[in-house]
Parts: sequence; C-alpha cells; structure tokens
Amino acid sequence: MDELDRLTVDAFHSAEKLPFVFVLDNVRSMLNVGSVFRTADAFRASRLYLCGITGTPPHREISKTALGAEQSVAWEYAPDCGPLVGRLQAEGYVVCAIEQVEGSQSLADFQPQNGRRYAFVLGNEVMGVSETVVERAEVCLEIPQFGTKHSLNVAVTAGIVAWDFVNKTVFID
Repeated sequence: MDELDRLTVDAFHSAEKLPFVFVLDNVRSMLNVGSVFRTADAFRASRLYLCGITGTPPHREISKTALGAEQSVAWEYAPDCGPLVGRLQAEGYVVCAIEQVEGSQSLADFQPQNGRRYAFVLGNEVMGVSETVVERAEVCLEIPQFGTKHSLNVAVTAGIVAWDFVNKTVFID
C-alpha cells in the first residue's frame, strides 16, 4: 500500500469527499452491495445509503467484495428509499435515478454543475429503481449500450457513473 500511496482508513475518514452519494434502492445481492462500497471508496463518495431489502454490514458476502471498504465509506440504512430521497433533496442534493425510462437523459450528455451535490440512485437487479423514486428524481440517467442486453450489473453501473462524475468534475482543465 505504501508504494501505491493509498490512504489509510483513518486518513480516508478525514479526507475531503467528492460531492456525490450512492443510494441503493432494494439491491438484493450482497456481492453487489460490497462492490458498490468498494467503488464508493475508490472515488471518495461522501456516503452510501442502503435502502429497503439492501443488506448492511457486517455481512460475509459484503466483506468479500468490499475488501474493507465497508470500514472506510460512511453509510446509513433507510427502511424506505422514498423518504430518504425527499430528505436528500431538502439537503440540496440533485437526485439522479440511474434508470431506462421514457425521457431519460444519456449519461454521456449529463453535465454536473459545480457547487451542486448529487445522489445517484441504483435500483434492484430485476425491478430497477422504484417508481416512487423515478417520479421524485430531478433527472433519470441512462448509460448508452450497444449490445444485445438492455441492462448492466448494479456494481458495474456504479463504477461507470462514479467515473463519469469524477471525470466531469475533478479532471476539468
């Protein structure tokens, strides 16, 4: 780790976070949850919200893919994603449902605004983001896809969205 110049868990806790959070809306797979923890750590997300049936640490399968990120990333459980979304909006977050719906915007065209905070909601592996959250979201974002499948794994989606956000906000010339 010294050669890679990575933060310790304590240093991560006190480091400035990037202005985005992930919200997992009824994600079934603990392995996906762990992977999103790891992605949240890699891109220094401010927090991870685990909603509904989404599993929470400590859990063996979460730890298997999180590789300790469940210790570094701040997280909170909410029994229902709808009220959490309302709370985040009241706190000034722009809520973005990552979902293929009528009127969704391509992630390629999404331009985050400096000084704004974003909450990216990722949904259930089968049902997607709940209709309540889709209706409340300021924007629905869709990742362009060019193959035969019409969806991506939740953890893969988190990685793409985080990289896109960081690339558009942190690495600006």
